[in-house]
Amino acid sequence: MFDHKVRLGAATMLVAGLLAGGILASPAEAQSPAPAGQPAAAAAPSRYQPNRFSRRAEMHYGLVWGVDLLSVKSVESGEVIRFSYRVLDADKAKQLNDKMIEPSLIDPQAGVSLVIPALEKVGKLRQSGTPEAGKSYWMAFSNKGRLVKRGDRVNVVIGQFRADGLVVD
Repeated sequence: MFDHKVRLGAATMLVAGLLAGGILASPAEAQSPAPAGQPAAAAAPSRYQPNRFSRRAEMHYGLVWGVDLLSVKSVESGEVIRFSYRVLDADKAKQLNDKMIEPSLIDPQAGVSLVIPALEKVGKLRQSGTPEAGKSYWMAFSNKGRLVKRGDRVNVVIGQFRADGLVVD
């Protein structure tokens, strides 16, 4: 029993560390130039082209909720679904960072509602401080069993905030 708890604790810490490390390292990797002397590799053509929400919906989230750049990504081999957004207006976006409100990610196709896990030493896998304009925030939903997949359309609900039809990248 004790051995199982130790393994489970170590695994959750590993997932939390990888998630945090991936978030911190992502912007730097995305902007690094190609090595000198080697041409940049052409991206392989992909049939997967997610349909983003409309310009009108984007304006709605900005005007009503004070956020933009909403994204949902499958990370950690599909075990975690990360929802992220950028704050435009800190007062309007307060509810999204309120730690008293339990967010959920709903996939109507799979018939599941994902929650944010609470790790023993780390706490909830979400940012819950006072939002600041211009900064990006994230929360990670547990996708045990990998029921939510890339290409699925999901809904994110945080109190009165609701973002419908976001495509999982």
